[in-house]
This record gives sequence, C-alpha cells and structure tokens, in this order.
Amino acid sequence: MTSGLGAKLDHARPLAHVVVGVTGGIAAYKTAEFVRLLVKDGVRVDVVMTPAGERFVGAMTFQALSGRPVLTDLWASGADNAMGHIAVSRGADAIVVAPATADFLAKLAHGRADDLLSTLCLARECPLFVAPAMNRQMWSNPATQRNVALLASEGVTMLGPGEGELACNEIGEGRMLEPDELYDALVASRQSKVLAGKRALVTAGPTFEAIDPVRGISNLSSGKMGFAIARAAEEAGAHVTLVAGPAVLPTPAKVTRIDVVSAAQMADAVMSRVNDCDVFVAVAAVADYAPERSAEKKIKKSDAALTVLLKPTIDILASVASREDPPYCVGFAAESHDVAENAEAKRRRKRVPLIVANRVQDTLGSDESEVTLLDDAGAHPLPKMDKLSLARRLIAEIAARIARR
Repeated sequence: MTSGLGAKLDHARPLAHVVVGVTGGIAAYKTAEFVRLLVKDGVRVDVVMTPAGERFVGAMTFQALSGRPVLTDLWASGADNAMGHIAVSRGADAIVVAPATADFLAKLAHGRADDLLSTLCLARECPLFVAPAMNRQMWSNPATQRNVALLASEGVTMLGPGEGELACNEIGEGRMLEPDELYDALVASRQSKVLAGKRALVTAGPTFEAIDPVRGISNLSSGKMGFAIARAAEEAGAHVTLVAGPAVLPTPAKVTRIDVVSAAQMADAVMSRVNDCDVFVAVAAVADYAPERSAEKKIKKSDAALTVLLKPTIDILASVASREDPPYCVGFAAESHDVAENAEAKRRRKRVPLIVANRVQDTLGSDESEVTLLDDAGAHPLPKMDKLSLARRLIAEIAARIARR
C-alpha cells in the first residue's frame, strides 16, 4: 500500500496462526475469551493445555471456541511424522501462554520439556509471550523474579501481570491481564517499528476554560483520536508523552501521561517538553478563547444578562512550528464546511508540513473517522476506518514523511 505521495508504507504483519497455551491457574477462564477474540479476527488458533490446565477449564470449551481439536498429550499428537511436539508451532506467528503459572515459568527458564506445551515452547521458531498469573507472594518471590528476568533476557515477552484483586482475595501484583489487553498487546507486537528511537509528543482531548469554579467553556472532544495516536506511536517504537485535557480514557501502555485542564496549562506542558521531541502531533481540541477573568466564587444566577469577556488562547501548534528548530509538526483540523480548503489555509497559516482534516460533525465522540491528509503535495483522502486503525495508518504516513526530510 502506498501513501498519497507514492511512498511505500510499513504496515503491521497480520496475525494468521497463534498457538495458545493454557496452564493450571484459575485465570484460565479469561483465556477462553482471548481465544474468542483471536478467532473473531480471523486467526487460526491451536490450543495446547497442560494436565493442570484441564482441571480449571475443559478442553471441550476451547475446542468449541477455536473450532479445532485441543492438544493435550505429548504422545498422541497425531502428526504424520510423529513430531507433533514440533509441528504444531511451525508456521505460527506466536505462542502465547495464558495463564503462565510460577511453575511453568520455572520450567521454561530451566529448559524443561516434560509435556506437550513446554516441549513446543522449547522447540519454537516463533516469538513466545507469557501472561503470568499467580498469588502476589509467588510473583514477588526471588525465585520467580530470577526466572522472569532470565526469560526476558532470552527474548520471551512478559504480558503483565496486572495489579488488583486476586483469586485468593488478596490485593497485589499477580493478576493475569484481561483478554482484550492480551489481544491488544499481541497485535501491537506486530506493528512495524517505523518510529524506533524517536520521541513523540501528542496532545489529546478538550480543554476547559473556567468562568467560575463550576462553569466553563469546553467542547465535545472525547480524546479518542489523540489517545489512539499516542498508542500507535508507542507501538511503532517511539517514546511517547501524552498531554491530555479532561478525558475519561485509560492511558495507553508505556505512554507517559500529563493531565491538564486549560489551554494555558496544555501550552505550558507542551513548551516545557518540546525540546525533547522529534515529532509533535497536536490532536487536542484546544479552546480558541478563554474568559479574560475567572470568578473566584460561583456566579449566582439572576434575571440579568451575564457578559463574559473572552480573550484568545495561545496557538500551541503555531508556537511549536515557529521555533527555530521545530520537531516534525502534525496538526488536526475539524471543520464544519469547506473542509479541505479551510484545513489547507490553516496548514499554511501555521506553517506545518502535514495537517489531518475531517468534518467535525462526523468525528467528535465517534469511534470511526474519515480524514484527508494535506501537505505540500496536495490532498490525500483516506477511507473511513476505526480510530485505532486510522492512528496506525497516520503514524506510518508520518514516519514515511520524516524519512524523506
């Protein structure tokens, strides 16, 4: 696939075949949903269970979800060459062990292969991911931590664990990640690292300009696009800082988040960090005006008209782009009419190399968006897609343009 300028883009390698290993932990019930998510995405899933794993969730459950026989016996694999312990993972994109118990982590760390799953892991040619799940003391035990460190040093990817309430009714670290988190992490691992080593600064969400302690001027931005851009940039290998206005969204994994409220606070957060970034993506819907004064106490309602004098806020994108040695700047333009014309005028006025334009009626709060990229070569429309897919495409477009600079 090519960009509007004809440059070849690096895209994710789609998942086609995943081996899911299930060991003996109560979190195995979550793995059923993980398998369902993979199958829903068109991935062929082979489930391999240890004897202990079968004690928590029956093999029939995973067979029904995957549509394929569940493998449990090292000695009865059915492979034509009697090498089932090797054949199952050949051609697989990844092996994901979820849950991975403390015992299984120890087995992997010491190269043991006494059942089908451990043998497959030892004989693999594909990446191995493990999702630890255990009691908090087991996780923090020095022996477990030594095993985890050894596995990580050998290229095994740890997915979690998370922190929260455990099956033993204790609170702490050791909880297996949720199925959607496992799925997202696996998909993210397939993204091309087109921004490896780069530092990205992203703004997202609305700002809130106070009139008094309880009232203010804001907008309908949900922050979804900006958060998706931050996530996609991190997936592409960048070190990402996200400056977020008021938005009720989870912070993308491995992204540093700075929460702000007003346009002035967002400007301060950006300007104090812009020297340390290679790419600046201004997605936030920053208020163009703010009250000249904010009342210290709540303004009481009366029959008289209320006049609020507004002053322009700082133009964050233009300020960054006008620096002597600016990062690569990308702006967003949500327009209600004459979208391409107004967005191009904004791009030229702010002197940024790339702007992403869309209709404000179609994007605010939505999970999908249809945009047009505008740069010195003209307008390049992209098809409608969900915001995360769009974010990944935009990051690929940005990386291709940075490489040409």
